[in-house]
Amino acid sequence: MPRVLLMLLAVLTLPLQAADLQPFSASYTADWKQVPITGTASRSLKALDNGRWELGFEASMLVASLNETSTLRVENGAFLPLTYRFQRSGLGKSKEVELDFDWTEKQILGTDRGDPVRLTLNRGLLDKSTYQLALQHDVADGKQSMSYQVVDGDELETYDFRVLGEERVRTQAGLIDAIKVERVRDPTQSSRKTVLWFAKDWDFLLVRLYQVEKDGKEYQIMLKDGKVNGRTVQGKKD
Repeated sequence: MPRVLLMLLAVLTLPLQAADLQPFSASYTADWKQVPITGTASRSLKALDNGRWELGFEASMLVASLNETSTLRVENGAFLPLTYRFQRSGLGKSKEVELDFDWTEKQILGTDRGDPVRLTLNRGLLDKSTYQLALQHDVADGKQSMSYQVVDGDELETYDFRVLGEERVRTQAGLIDAIKVERVRDPTQSSRKTVLWFAKDWDFLLVRLYQVEKDGKEYQIMLKDGKVNGRTVQGKKD
């Protein structure tokens, strides 16, 4: 077999490395159906030093705000969370979470609403932000069903997802061809609903998220504009 072909095959079969991550930034409109005012949201991934990455999400409306930040690294094809920070304020639902992932001592230490958190850290565990990045990459790889072990407070939860198909999403950046994914829940255990759309032509950037809470309240974010690895997201025209 020619040497060039061997080298190409070697590249194609390499596990996910940090170089495969594409930095992105995106801004969204944020709508709560029960509140007749539109808020804003933003999501970003940027490279830090020593092979680390930072994934951030912010949303705000009136006096309510949410801020979520994770740092992580990629090793042998796996996402390894390093820190997780979450703050929510306003509307009587304040919450703060701080988690540190110590891969040397194999433990997770932190606090959730002031209560101490101490869990055993095993490979494959993700925080409530990093799993979204893993989902984005698994959808890009063509997977039809995904399952993640996620640290939720002082417990470990299983988050299951399935691909519903392709759908064109109308955004302020234009019409975007997307893969539609839903969170799989046992309807006898939870009435919540979560659906996500990932852009096929823009490194599977999240372009829309729709969620129904257990109390029936509906929440949605929709892409306004974004950049993927320095390229401005431009959808198709009608």
